[in-house]
Amino acid sequence: MIIAIDGPAGSGKSTVARMVAERLGFYFLNTGSFYRAYTLSALDNGIDPLDRDAVLENARRITLTVKDGAVCIDGKDEEGRLHSPLVDRYASPVSSDPRIRELVNGAVRSIAKDMDIVTEGRDTTTVVFPDAQFRFYFDASPSVRARRRLADQPGEDYESVLHAIEERDRMDREKAVGALRIADGAIVIDTSLLTLNQVCEKVINAVQSHSV
Repeated sequence: MIIAIDGPAGSGKSTVARMVAERLGFYFLNTGSFYRAYTLSALDNGIDPLDRDAVLENARRITLTVKDGAVCIDGKDEEGRLHSPLVDRYASPVSSDPRIRELVNGAVRSIAKDMDIVTEGRDTTTVVFPDAQFRFYFDASPSVRARRRLADQPGEDYESVLHAIEERDRMDREKAVGALRIADGAIVIDTSLLTLNQVCEKVINAVQSHSV
């Protein structure tokens, strides 16, 4: 079984997906982390993340794997470095390259074969797993998502964080490939006024009510 979750950055996708996977005993697969890993690797190797050909060449040289829910680059756990401000800045442009998306989609589909997984990203329900048994779209206002980001990364300026989120949303929605959108038939959950536990319960109740 595949449970796929889409939505903008900061809507609670990653945390809730992990919670749902743990509650159901499924494997958690974060597609967005693969794009961040390619971005991080490019930065580590002194490559301009906006140089598409150089990023692609580097991506083809490295090996991404997943161990215990953490993304590894050439066997090294880099999960803790995937959400730095610099990676945040360039992950969306890197992910807009159809050639990079093809690499990521192939990798995650291979991992998902014959497994019960919970996966999330920006186009997980529309492109990566359009035939997933359960598809959800999480949303939340930009202001709520900005406050959540500040809680995770204190010390940053609220207005700067809010502007970055709004710009990220614009870029994600205008992408020619893999744009952020609500899939037909997806279950939409506005997480703005809900706790993470409440969102988790909504997902699990929806899955269990349609699985009997």
